[in-house]
Amino acid sequence: MNLGAKLDIVLRRAEEIRHLLSTAEGAQFGTLSKELSEIEPLVEKVQALRAAERARDEAEAMLADPELKELAEDEYLAQKEAVPRLTRELQLMLLPKDAADERSAILEIRPAAGGDEAALFAAEMFRAYQRYAESRRWRFEVMDYDESDLGGVKGAVAEIQGKGVFARLKYESGVHRVQRVPATETQGRIHTSTITVAVLPEAEEVDVQVNESDLRIDTYRASGAGGQHVNKTDSAVRITHIPSGIVVAMQEEKSQHKNRAKAMKVLRARLYEAERSRLAATRAADRKRQVGTGDRSERIRTYNFPQGRVTDHRIGLTLHKIDRVMLGEFDEIVDALTAEDEAARLAAEEA
Repeated sequence: MNLGAKLDIVLRRAEEIRHLLSTAEGAQFGTLSKELSEIEPLVEKVQALRAAERARDEAEAMLADPELKELAEDEYLAQKEAVPRLTRELQLMLLPKDAADERSAILEIRPAAGGDEAALFAAEMFRAYQRYAESRRWRFEVMDYDESDLGGVKGAVAEIQGKGVFARLKYESGVHRVQRVPATETQGRIHTSTITVAVLPEAEEVDVQVNESDLRIDTYRASGAGGQHVNKTDSAVRITHIPSGIVVAMQEEKSQHKNRAKAMKVLRARLYEAERSRLAATRAADRKRQVGTGDRSERIRTYNFPQGRVTDHRIGLTLHKIDRVMLGEFDEIVDALTAEDEAARLAAEEA
């Protein structure tokens, strides 16, 4: 189906909804109103495109008249430029939406290779994402933070709440590599370490049904660097989802009940993402056109401190502003990844 036919369907549906709203009541009225609010931006863009096309054609016709040519020339050039821009914007708006894009997210960061240096970098990246969340006015709540002896982390988990969090952060999942001279290095040698980042769309209870009989719940005494936890009660919780083998442990709260609630939230997110990944794996073409797979084993980015650069290997983007990135300025990277993904999806639609 060509673009023009798709746009006609959108306009007809909008008219149909407006007609139905005149007699709708109760739940039906709410459902139709929601659909209309979602479709209206698309309708406005279609109308803008059609108006630009008409203005372009009228200006083009005026170019044949010597007396009107000079007057029409600027208008023709302006509309000739506007039409392809509006067309592309509409094509992007019509692309299938990821159902999870508007959701909040669970962020998990863990050191991989590199010992203490990896743990230190994991802590720095956790803070960088926290700053990024604050800059976008998202709510960043630390769910678990297992500190290492030197001020790094053995693992950190946060819930990031806000509209469209997952859409902005979903490309961050994977292996992040750091190259620098560790503070503990006496001979000035550059070391390479890695951490894993996972960004999971937050799942509601209705998304994932978890049977209590499928869970093994263990409690134990919390522990941490510097003895900041008073280990007098078994407040830490470890939940094992037996069918999938997924294990989630929480010890940040002093209350066993609160740790259990947080662990269940992370478990649901992991199960939800596992099902999304399973479905995506059945769509080979989709996997090929994605910017990365979201697999935690895929190396996606390198942070080279001696050279002051950050390189995203999926799209070949290099920024010589590592200090700004580590302060949470991720927008330039995220925008480039989003644009690349959109271009790939458009190409797949047109193929």
